[in-house]
Amino acid sequence: MKVGIVGSGFVGSTAAYALVMQGIGREIVMVDKNDARAAAEADDIFHAVPFAHPLTIRSGQYADLANSRVVIVAAGTNQRPGETRLQLLQRNAEIFRELVPKIIEHAPDAILLIATNPVDIMTHLAGQFAISCGTAVSRVIGSGTMLDTARFRTLLGGHFGVDSQHVHGYVIGEHGDSEVLTWSHVSIAGLSLKEFGNVRGVELDDDTRAKIDDQVRRAAYRIIEGKGATYYGIGSALARIVDVILHDQRSILTICSRIENMEGLPDVTISMPHLLGGDGVIAPIPLDLANAELLALMRSAEIISGAIDSIAVGTI
Repeated sequence: MKVGIVGSGFVGSTAAYALVMQGIGREIVMVDKNDARAAAEADDIFHAVPFAHPLTIRSGQYADLANSRVVIVAAGTNQRPGETRLQLLQRNAEIFRELVPKIIEHAPDAILLIATNPVDIMTHLAGQFAISCGTAVSRVIGSGTMLDTARFRTLLGGHFGVDSQHVHGYVIGEHGDSEVLTWSHVSIAGLSLKEFGNVRGVELDDDTRAKIDDQVRRAAYRIIEGKGATYYGIGSALARIVDVILHDQRSILTICSRIENMEGLPDVTISMPHLLGGDGVIAPIPLDLANAELLALMRSAEIISGAIDSIAVGTI
Protein backbone atom coordinates (compact mmCIF):
# COMPACT_ATOMS: atom_id res chain seq x y z
CA MET A 1 0.00 0.00 0.00
CA LYS A 2 1.63 3.16 -1.28
CA VAL A 3 1.16 6.67 0.08
CA GLY A 4 2.41 9.82 -1.63
CA ILE A 5 3.13 13.11 0.12
CA VAL A 6 3.46 16.31 -1.90
CA GLY A 7 5.11 18.98 0.21
CA SER A 8 7.94 18.09 2.58
CA GLY A 9 7.65 20.94 5.06
CA PHE A 10 6.67 20.59 8.70
CA VAL A 11 3.21 19.12 8.03
CA GLY A 12 4.17 16.76 5.21
CA SER A 13 7.25 15.39 6.95
CA THR A 14 5.47 15.01 10.29
CA ALA A 15 2.66 13.11 8.56
CA ALA A 16 5.28 10.80 7.05
CA TYR A 17 6.84 10.26 10.46
CA ALA A 18 3.43 9.49 11.98
CA LEU A 19 2.76 6.92 9.25
CA VAL A 20 6.07 5.20 9.97
CA MET A 21 5.61 5.24 13.73
CA GLN A 22 2.15 3.68 13.40
CA GLY A 23 3.03 1.26 10.60
CA ILE A 24 0.45 2.64 8.17
CA GLY A 25 1.03 1.63 4.56
CA ARG A 26 4.03 -0.11 3.06
CA GLU A 27 5.73 2.55 0.92
CA ILE A 28 5.87 6.33 1.26
CA VAL A 29 7.09 8.67 -1.50
CA MET A 30 7.84 12.30 -0.67
CA VAL A 31 7.73 14.92 -3.44
CA ASP A 32 8.71 18.56 -3.11
CA LYS A 33 9.83 21.35 -5.43
CA ASN A 34 12.94 21.40 -3.24
CA ASP A 35 14.37 17.97 -4.09
CA ALA A 36 17.09 18.23 -1.45
CA ARG A 37 14.55 18.91 1.31
CA ALA A 38 12.39 15.94 0.28
CA ALA A 39 15.43 13.65 0.13
CA ALA A 40 16.71 14.82 3.52
CA GLU A 41 13.35 14.38 5.23
CA ALA A 42 12.83 10.93 3.67
CA ASP A 43 16.30 9.77 4.71
CA ASP A 44 15.91 11.09 8.25
CA ILE A 45 12.56 9.34 8.72
CA PHE A 46 13.81 6.16 7.02
CA HIS A 47 16.51 5.90 9.67
CA ALA A 48 13.73 5.61 12.28
CA VAL A 49 12.26 2.51 10.59
CA PRO A 50 14.33 0.03 12.67
CA PHE A 51 12.70 1.48 15.78
CA ALA A 52 9.18 1.38 14.36
CA HIS A 53 7.69 -0.60 11.45
CA PRO A 54 9.16 -2.07 8.24
CA LEU A 55 8.12 0.60 5.75
CA THR A 56 10.02 1.99 2.79
CA ILE A 57 10.23 5.76 2.56
CA ARG A 58 11.99 7.70 -0.18
CA SER A 59 11.86 10.94 -2.13
CA GLY A 60 10.89 11.16 -5.77
CA GLN A 61 9.17 13.08 -8.53
CA TYR A 62 5.49 13.21 -9.51
CA ALA A 63 5.96 10.12 -11.70
CA ASP A 64 6.98 8.20 -8.57
CA LEU A 65 3.47 8.71 -7.15
CA ALA A 66 2.19 6.05 -9.57
CA ASN A 67 -0.03 3.44 -7.89
CA SER A 68 -0.43 5.48 -4.71
CA ARG A 69 -3.68 4.74 -2.85
CA VAL A 70 -3.60 8.13 -1.12
CA VAL A 71 -1.68 11.33 -1.86
CA ILE A 72 -1.40 13.85 0.96
CA VAL A 73 -1.11 17.40 -0.37
CA ALA A 74 0.73 19.62 2.12
CA ALA A 75 2.27 21.97 -0.43
CA GLY A 76 1.66 25.70 -0.46
CA THR A 77 3.18 29.07 0.24
CA ASN A 78 3.37 31.06 3.46
CA GLN A 79 1.80 34.45 3.95
CA ARG A 80 4.11 37.34 3.11
CA PRO A 81 4.42 40.44 5.34
CA GLY A 82 1.58 42.80 4.51
CA GLU A 83 -0.14 40.25 2.29
CA THR A 84 -3.90 39.82 2.61
CA ARG A 85 -5.58 36.43 3.11
CA LEU A 86 -7.12 36.77 -0.34
CA GLN A 87 -3.73 37.36 -1.96
CA LEU A 88 -2.38 34.28 -0.19
CA LEU A 89 -5.36 32.28 -1.39
CA GLN A 90 -4.76 33.43 -4.93
CA ARG A 91 -1.13 32.33 -4.88
CA ASN A 92 -1.95 28.94 -3.36
CA ALA A 93 -4.72 28.49 -5.91
CA GLU A 94 -2.15 28.97 -8.68
CA ILE A 95 0.09 26.34 -7.07
CA PHE A 96 -2.82 23.88 -6.87
CA ARG A 97 -3.81 24.53 -10.48
CA GLU A 98 -0.39 23.17 -11.45
CA LEU A 99 0.15 20.33 -8.97
CA VAL A 100 -3.32 18.70 -8.78
CA PRO A 101 -3.36 17.72 -12.49
CA LYS A 102 0.20 16.40 -12.13
CA ILE A 103 -0.81 14.19 -9.23
CA ILE A 104 -3.86 12.87 -11.08
CA GLU A 105 -1.83 12.26 -14.24
CA HIS A 106 0.53 9.91 -12.42
CA ALA A 107 -1.78 8.57 -9.68
CA PRO A 108 -5.29 8.65 -11.22
CA ASP A 109 -6.73 6.18 -8.72
CA ALA A 110 -5.44 7.93 -5.59
CA ILE A 111 -7.56 9.68 -2.99
CA LEU A 112 -6.34 13.27 -2.64
CA LEU A 113 -6.04 14.33 0.99
CA ILE A 114 -5.57 18.09 1.28
CA ALA A 115 -3.80 19.59 4.29
CA THR A 116 -2.82 23.01 2.92
CA ASN A 117 -4.50 25.94 4.70
CA PRO A 118 -7.04 27.41 4.50
CA VAL A 119 -7.97 23.77 4.10
CA ASP A 120 -11.69 24.16 3.33
CA ILE A 121 -11.05 26.52 0.44
CA MET A 122 -8.00 24.66 -0.86
CA THR A 123 -9.95 21.38 -0.80
CA HIS A 124 -12.72 23.04 -2.78
CA LEU A 125 -10.24 24.30 -5.38
CA ALA A 126 -8.51 20.92 -5.55
CA GLY A 127 -11.91 19.39 -6.22
CA GLN A 128 -12.48 21.85 -9.09
CA PHE A 129 -9.16 20.97 -10.68
CA ALA A 130 -9.75 17.25 -10.11
CA ILE A 131 -13.17 17.38 -11.80
CA SER A 132 -11.56 18.99 -14.85
CA CYS A 133 -9.21 16.00 -14.95
CA GLY A 134 -12.07 13.50 -14.79
CA THR A 135 -11.72 12.59 -11.10
CA ALA A 136 -14.83 12.31 -8.93
CA VAL A 137 -15.05 15.03 -6.29
CA SER A 138 -15.77 12.37 -3.63
CA ARG A 139 -12.13 11.33 -4.03
CA VAL A 140 -10.88 14.76 -2.91
CA ILE A 141 -11.07 15.39 0.83
CA GLY A 142 -9.45 17.73 3.33
CA SER A 143 -8.23 17.27 6.89
CA GLY A 144 -10.98 19.71 7.87
CA THR A 145 -11.72 19.95 11.59
CA MET A 146 -10.12 16.65 12.53
CA LEU A 147 -7.59 18.48 14.69
CA ASP A 148 -10.18 20.85 16.17
CA THR A 149 -12.35 17.86 17.11
CA ALA A 150 -9.36 16.20 18.75
CA ARG A 151 -8.65 19.37 20.74
CA PHE A 152 -12.29 19.55 21.84
CA ARG A 153 -12.36 15.94 23.01
CA THR A 154 -8.99 16.23 24.73
CA LEU A 155 -10.05 19.26 26.77
CA LEU A 156 -13.40 17.70 27.71
CA GLY A 157 -11.65 14.47 28.70
CA GLY A 158 -9.28 16.42 30.90
CA HIS A 159 -12.13 18.30 32.56
CA PHE A 160 -14.14 15.19 33.33
CA GLY A 161 -11.17 12.93 34.09
CA VAL A 162 -11.83 10.41 31.33
CA ASP A 163 -9.81 9.10 28.38
CA SER A 164 -10.51 11.47 25.47
CA GLN A 165 -11.06 8.50 23.15
CA HIS A 166 -14.32 7.90 25.03
CA VAL A 167 -15.53 11.48 24.50
CA HIS A 168 -17.79 11.78 21.46
CA GLY A 169 -18.36 15.23 20.03
CA TYR A 170 -17.57 17.17 16.90
CA VAL A 171 -16.23 20.51 15.75
CA ILE A 172 -17.77 21.35 12.38
CA GLY A 173 -17.78 24.16 9.83
CA GLU A 174 -14.66 26.08 8.88
CA HIS A 175 -11.26 25.00 10.11
CA GLY A 176 -10.79 28.48 11.50
CA ASP A 177 -12.33 31.22 13.59
CA SER A 178 -15.95 30.49 12.63
CA GLU A 179 -15.85 26.78 13.51
CA VAL A 180 -18.74 25.39 15.56
CA LEU A 181 -18.36 23.29 18.70
CA THR A 182 -21.41 21.02 18.82
CA TRP A 183 -22.00 21.02 22.56
CA SER A 184 -25.52 19.64 22.09
CA HIS A 185 -24.12 16.39 20.63
CA VAL A 186 -21.30 15.64 23.06
CA SER A 187 -21.63 12.37 24.95
CA ILE A 188 -19.51 10.23 27.26
CA ALA A 189 -20.50 6.61 27.87
CA GLY A 190 -23.78 7.32 26.12
CA LEU A 191 -24.61 10.11 28.56
CA SER A 192 -24.92 13.82 27.94
CA LEU A 193 -22.31 16.04 29.55
CA LYS A 194 -24.78 17.05 32.25
CA GLU A 195 -25.66 13.43 32.99
CA PHE A 196 -22.04 12.30 33.03
CA GLY A 197 -21.11 15.27 35.20
CA ASN A 198 -23.77 14.24 37.71
CA VAL A 199 -22.36 10.71 37.79
CA ARG A 200 -18.82 11.96 38.31
CA GLY A 201 -19.69 14.93 40.48
CA VAL A 202 -18.05 17.31 38.00
CA GLU A 203 -19.76 20.55 36.95
CA LEU A 204 -19.45 22.12 33.51
CA ASP A 205 -20.43 25.75 34.01
CA ASP A 206 -20.66 28.53 31.44
CA ASP A 207 -17.21 29.89 32.28
CA THR A 208 -15.62 26.47 31.72
CA ARG A 209 -17.47 26.07 28.43
CA ALA A 210 -16.25 29.49 27.29
CA LYS A 211 -12.68 28.64 28.29
CA ILE A 212 -12.76 25.32 26.39
CA ASP A 213 -14.28 27.04 23.36
CA ASP A 214 -11.49 29.62 23.37
CA GLN A 215 -8.78 26.98 23.84
CA VAL A 216 -10.11 24.99 20.88
CA ARG A 217 -10.81 27.94 18.60
CA ARG A 218 -7.53 29.76 19.24
CA ALA A 219 -5.19 26.81 19.80
CA ALA A 220 -3.33 27.30 16.54
CA TYR A 221 -2.69 30.99 17.27
CA ARG A 222 -1.08 30.14 20.59
CA ILE A 223 1.04 27.33 19.17
CA ILE A 224 2.20 29.44 16.22
CA GLU A 225 3.04 32.31 18.55
CA GLY A 226 5.14 29.98 20.68
CA LYS A 227 6.98 27.97 18.02
CA GLY A 228 5.99 29.24 14.59
CA ALA A 229 3.84 26.37 13.26
CA THR A 230 1.57 23.47 14.18
CA TYR A 231 2.43 20.02 12.85
CA TYR A 232 2.34 17.18 15.41
CA GLY A 233 -1.42 17.18 15.82
CA ILE A 234 -2.25 17.59 12.14
CA GLY A 235 0.43 15.06 11.14
CA SER A 236 -1.24 12.50 13.40
CA ALA A 237 -4.69 13.40 12.06
CA LEU A 238 -3.50 12.87 8.48
CA ALA A 239 -2.06 9.47 9.43
CA ARG A 240 -5.41 8.49 10.93
CA ILE A 241 -7.28 9.46 7.75
CA VAL A 242 -4.82 7.51 5.60
CA ASP A 243 -5.24 4.44 7.82
CA VAL A 244 -9.03 4.61 7.41
CA ILE A 245 -8.73 4.81 3.62
CA LEU A 246 -6.09 2.11 3.19
CA HIS A 247 -8.08 -0.38 5.27
CA ASP A 248 -11.58 0.74 4.24
CA GLN A 249 -12.46 1.14 7.90
CA ARG A 250 -15.75 2.98 7.31
CA SER A 251 -15.00 5.47 10.08
CA ILE A 252 -16.83 8.68 10.88
CA LEU A 253 -14.39 11.60 10.80
CA THR A 254 -14.80 15.38 10.63
CA ILE A 255 -13.05 15.78 7.30
CA CYS A 256 -14.11 18.45 4.82
CA SER A 257 -15.61 17.66 1.45
CA ARG A 258 -17.93 19.28 -1.04
CA ILE A 259 -21.56 19.38 0.04
CA GLU A 260 -24.28 20.44 -2.38
CA ASN A 261 -27.46 22.31 -1.50
CA MET A 262 -26.58 23.01 2.10
CA GLU A 263 -29.37 25.20 3.48
CA GLY A 264 -29.50 27.40 0.41
CA LEU A 265 -25.78 27.31 -0.41
CA PRO A 266 -25.51 25.50 -3.76
CA ASP A 267 -21.94 24.27 -3.45
CA VAL A 268 -19.59 24.56 -0.47
CA THR A 269 -16.73 22.54 1.00
CA ILE A 270 -17.07 22.31 4.75
CA SER A 271 -16.30 20.01 7.66
CA MET A 272 -19.03 17.73 8.92
CA PRO A 273 -18.94 14.17 10.24
CA HIS A 274 -18.41 12.01 7.16
CA LEU A 275 -18.52 8.26 6.66
CA LEU A 276 -15.15 7.57 5.04
CA GLY A 277 -13.93 4.40 3.35
CA GLY A 278 -11.48 3.04 0.83
CA ASP A 279 -12.93 4.98 -2.09
CA GLY A 280 -13.20 8.29 -0.24
CA VAL A 281 -16.36 9.93 1.04
CA ILE A 282 -19.31 7.58 1.31
CA ALA A 283 -21.71 10.12 2.80
CA PRO A 284 -21.83 13.21 5.03
CA ILE A 285 -23.65 12.60 8.31
CA PRO A 286 -26.29 15.26 9.05
CA LEU A 287 -26.54 16.46 12.65
CA ASP A 288 -29.70 17.60 14.39
CA LEU A 289 -28.14 20.78 15.76
CA ALA A 290 -29.41 23.20 18.35
CA ASN A 291 -30.74 26.35 16.70
CA ALA A 292 -27.75 28.50 17.74
CA GLU A 293 -25.34 25.85 16.42
CA LEU A 294 -27.19 25.66 13.10
CA LEU A 295 -27.08 29.43 12.67
CA ALA A 296 -23.35 29.43 13.49
CA LEU A 297 -22.76 26.65 10.97
CA MET A 298 -24.54 28.61 8.26
CA ARG A 299 -22.45 31.69 9.04
CA SER A 300 -19.33 29.55 8.80
CA ALA A 301 -20.43 28.09 5.46
CA GLU A 302 -21.13 31.57 4.12
CA ILE A 303 -17.62 32.69 5.10
CA ILE A 304 -16.09 29.78 3.19
CA SER A 305 -18.39 30.32 0.20
CA GLY A 306 -17.54 34.03 0.12
CA ALA A 307 -13.80 33.30 0.15
CA ILE A 308 -14.17 30.81 -2.70
CA ASP A 309 -16.17 33.34 -4.74
CA SER A 310 -13.54 36.03 -4.12
CA ILE A 311 -10.79 34.11 -5.88
CA ALA A 312 -10.27 35.15 -9.51
CA VAL A 313 -12.48 33.04 -11.76
CA GLY A 314 -9.58 32.44 -14.13
CA THR A 315 -7.76 30.56 -11.40
CA ILE A 316 -10.43 27.88 -11.20
